[in-house]
Amino acid sequence: MTRAFVFPGQGAQTIGMGKTLAEAYPASKAIFDEVDEALGESLSALIWEGDIETLTLTQNAQPALMATSLAAMRALEAEGFAVTDAAFVAGHSLGEYSALAAAGAISVADTARLLRTRGLAMQAAVPVGVGAMAALLGLDFATVKEVAEEAAHETGGGKICQAANDNDPGQVVVSGHKEAVERAVEIAKAKGAKRAVLLPVSAPFHCALMEPAADVMAEALDDVEITEPAVPLVANVRAAAVTDPTLIRALLVDQVTGSVRWRESVTYMAGEGVTEIWEIGAGKALSGMVRRIEKSIACSAVGTPDDIAKLKG
Repeated sequence: MTRAFVFPGQGAQTIGMGKTLAEAYPASKAIFDEVDEALGESLSALIWEGDIETLTLTQNAQPALMATSLAAMRALEAEGFAVTDAAFVAGHSLGEYSALAAAGAISVADTARLLRTRGLAMQAAVPVGVGAMAALLGLDFATVKEVAEEAAHETGGGKICQAANDNDPGQVVVSGHKEAVERAVEIAKAKGAKRAVLLPVSAPFHCALMEPAADVMAEALDDVEITEPAVPLVANVRAAAVTDPTLIRALLVDQVTGSVRWRESVTYMAGEGVTEIWEIGAGKALSGMVRRIEKSIACSAVGTPDDIAKLKG
């Protein structure tokens, strides 16, 4: 079987994630310690014993999910699996940073600091209440693009509404000004969407409103060493494999305002012969998306010692 490792994005966070890994594997515990040290605070205490509202704050959720993913990767390595067992790595939004850290392209400490910066910059880019995101279910990507354009036009005043996440054949997320996104929900329902719902997020990610955050990330990434990953990265904004560090740096900036092309990324990996995907870290959201995109791909979630025991068979 040809395997790919994929890494989850925001929304997968739960209190207690990664704790059993840290208890079972010293190498996993070391990841949480390294992230705590890099941030100058006990993020691990928040992850394992804090409250979900604080953990869900973008500046906390992003490094926390990365730490959990890397802890799972280290546990796999302790059991004889390696990142180079995969043909590709990929991640959903912030998961792209986890993928790059797992593949050795960015140090764990630098990745933690970059994600803290990214979370703060994304939150600061748009005042709370000005932006919104909505999931439109049951419409394809082309239709949602039309819906977003129509909503932006009808709302007027230069309001933005864009297709932000192309998650799977029946789930596309739009992002932009709140009024335009609310209008998109109405238009989508009129066009036959099965569901169209506003998402409980604190900012409108992956749209042009995030331009100030992209500028912050361009500066932050300039100060960080990026090396060629041990495994090619299927980049969010390209939906194709990249290995060149200079290109990776540029794509991480583009990703802040660009669409997450997850459906196309999975289709690309399938076309390159991938038959098995392991979701490394918290939750199983990506596995569900993969199954809806390519039924031929076998999916496994790797977030606990029990999950790893099953893979060892």
